[in-house]
Formats: sequence, structure tokens, C-alpha cells
Amino acid sequence: MSILLGRSPDRQPPGAAPAHTGSRTTRLLGGLALAGLVGLGLCAFVFSPADSRPGPEAGARIGQFDAVRLMYVHVPAAIWTYAALGACALASAVYLWHRGAWWDRLAHACAEIGVVLCAVTLLTGMIWGRPVWGTWWEWGDVRLVTTLVLFLAYAGYLALRSVPGAPEARARRSAVLGLGGAVLIPIVNRSVEWWENRTLHQQSTLEELRIEDLTLFTLVLGIFVMGAVVLWLAVHRFRVAWLEAEAESAGLQAALAERRAEAAAAEPGAGAGGSGP
Repeated sequence: MSILLGRSPDRQPPGAAPAHTGSRTTRLLGGLALAGLVGLGLCAFVFSPADSRPGPEAGARIGQFDAVRLMYVHVPAAIWTYAALGACALASAVYLWHRGAWWDRLAHACAEIGVVLCAVTLLTGMIWGRPVWGTWWEWGDVRLVTTLVLFLAYAGYLALRSVPGAPEARARRSAVLGLGGAVLIPIVNRSVEWWENRTLHQQSTLEELRIEDLTLFTLVLGIFVMGAVVLWLAVHRFRVAWLEAEAESAGLQAALAERRAEAAAAEPGAGAGGSGP
């Protein structure tokens, strides 16, 4: 991870401003992720079959039909939401322990990615629910509601980070919220099992291996491809966060130097001619 996050892009010399946040490693990772997305698209929309099986009546077919293809995005997005927000919580805990700026910026990057993935999870779930459940949203469904609460909790984390203030105090407050929000992750993940009578969701399809052949392969491929995309995004977002912090620090130092110069110029006897004999 230090190879990805801990070095300046393309090994810029000290003091040089990088023109981008890329490096050989991230370009390779990005190429692999892009190729994986192409392969996933082909498997999801061309090669894998729709979910259709014989119904109770003669000639009738039941199933999710083409809506099942959303699973190849929805399930990986949910899994990596847990991973990204869990990484945010872990980095927040380490920051509270060691007070290292590296961990604070990693937590920030992971939180942003986790919030985006959580939004994707909610959106694809709503689109899937309309043809399968007959509704876009069900407030009585515990999985939907807890996922929404998770999204709002970490959206609040990002809002807290945007509040002006001393960098150390802001990082400390954010770390407490980032760590506390992680309590919601196992609740969301196990909600279907814990409150099975209060959800329209089925239990984990992957855990119970209720899919097979090309459908299973495509879902597993989606998980790995989404992981590559998340890692690529995390590296670049971390580097952007680092540059933002450096720019903020440089701006603060410049402002302090300007104020010191103004104060020195205002002192009695200061000026071009200096003090008299």
C-alpha cells in the first residue's frame, strides 16, 4: 500500500508540483480495471442468461428476468461499500491513536468512495425493486432503511470535514464520527438474518450458492472488478487529499508570513530610512 499511496506521482523531486496524480502502478491498475469493466459488461449483458424458470402454471415463466443483471453491480457495490467504510473506520482509529496525517487523509478518501458506492447500492436496489417487488422503496424493509442510515451517517462525516477550523481539530472530530459510524456496517450486513420478518430482501444469494455457472462467474468477476476500481479511486483520491492539505498548509504559511511582514513594517522606527542617530 505504501507503494501506491506513500510516494509522489512518478517520483517528483522535492518541492515540485506534480501535473497529475498518476503513476506507472496506477496506470497499470487503471488499465486492468478498464479491461475488467469491458469483460464484465460482456458477461452481464451478452453471455449470462436472464433469470427465468418454469412457473406453477403450464407455459408460464417466473423469475427476475433481465432485472437480475443489476445484481452484477448491486452486490459488488454493497460489498465494497462495507470495505471502504470499514477502512475509513480503521484509519480513523489509527489516527486517534498515532495522530498521523497519513491516516486522516486515507480515512477521508475511503469515506468519499464508500458514500458513492453506498449511493450506487441504493440506486440499483431501487431500480431492481420496481419490477421485482412492484415498488421503488419500502420503508418497512429493514435492509433499505439501515443502508440509508449508513449513507446519511458517512455523508455527515464528509459534511463535518468541510466545516472550517483547525486541521487537527477537524481531523479529530471526523475520526470519532468515522469510527462510530462503523457500528452500522454489521447491522446493515446482517439485517436480513436478524429481522427476516421485516424485509423483502432474500438472504445472501452468494453465501448460499443459489446461483451457478455463468451467473456465478459474472457475479464473482463483478466483485473483483469493482475492487480494482475502488483501489484505483482510493489511490487517486488519497493523493488529491494530500495535495489539498499541502496547498492549505502552504496558504496558511504564506498568510502568516504576510502578517508578520505587516507587523514588522508597522513597528516604530521601521521603514526604508531606518532609525535616526
